[in-house]
Amino acid sequence: MRWTDDRGGNVEDRRGLGGGAVVGGGLGTLIIAAIIFFLGGDPSSILSSGSGSGSARTEQRELSPEEVKIGEMVDMMGKWNTITWEQVFKENGMTYDPPKIVLFEETTQSGCGTAQAAMGPFYCPADQSVYMDMTFFNELQQRFGAKVTEFTVAYVLAHEVGHHVQTLLGTTQKVDEMRRSGRYSEAEMNRVSVATELQADFYAGLWAKRTDAEKHILEAGDIQSAIDAAEAVGDDNIQRRSQGYVNQESFTHGSSAQRKEWFMKGYNTGDIRQGDTFDQLLK
Repeated sequence: MRWTDDRGGNVEDRRGLGGGAVVGGGLGTLIIAAIIFFLGGDPSSILSSGSGSGSARTEQRELSPEEVKIGEMVDMMGKWNTITWEQVFKENGMTYDPPKIVLFEETTQSGCGTAQAAMGPFYCPADQSVYMDMTFFNELQQRFGAKVTEFTVAYVLAHEVGHHVQTLLGTTQKVDEMRRSGRYSEAEMNRVSVATELQADFYAGLWAKRTDAEKHILEAGDIQSAIDAAEAVGDDNIQRRSQGYVNQESFTHGSSAQRKEWFMKGYNTGDIRQGDTFDQLLK
């Protein structure tokens, strides 16, 4: 992935600041979080489910040179997202407001509750912010078999920004209304969740296409690294690795094949109008 001089992606870096409390949700909470931790929509139910016990962290430390570079990379990627989505929204007669990107370690407070590293990267609609503990990418490589590159991070961030796009377009609110209405079964809402997540993958692919056309950021292997990450966190791969079998009815994010398909559809078309996963998957 080729770096540019773009910065100013609305990043708040909380790493090394100390403070906060480790939520004592217990092993059960962490197992549930591990299953749904990656690229979720609104994680508030998991974030709020633990008890408030735990020890406070008060020490502060300086970031290492490597950590500083990672922060600069995320800042650059955040700016890329802002530039691309401002253009897409402008083309469709709308105004884009970027999300805040919060880098943290171990635990921090979000508008959706206490964020923990075990949750992985997530978007919180309540404060329109993306939360990322960068140690997640070690987990992605070691537990789920994805080779992590710089563009893997770019894909993950672009997916989470895709959830922000859904919030700005009202999609997130409509899905929440469906969930709260009580008119839909768990299986039906799982299918809605899959459509939501696959649309965020589509938006990530669209972002990659449009950003590369403007900034020429892609190098050999970058798109494949995004595909590898998308496939690694397909519901079938996660279930097979965590429980030894696959239950398609319980999918909430889509299979490995679906995640690749919709990311590549976004990348190949670069057209936001082609990303109606709900129409395609909920007929």
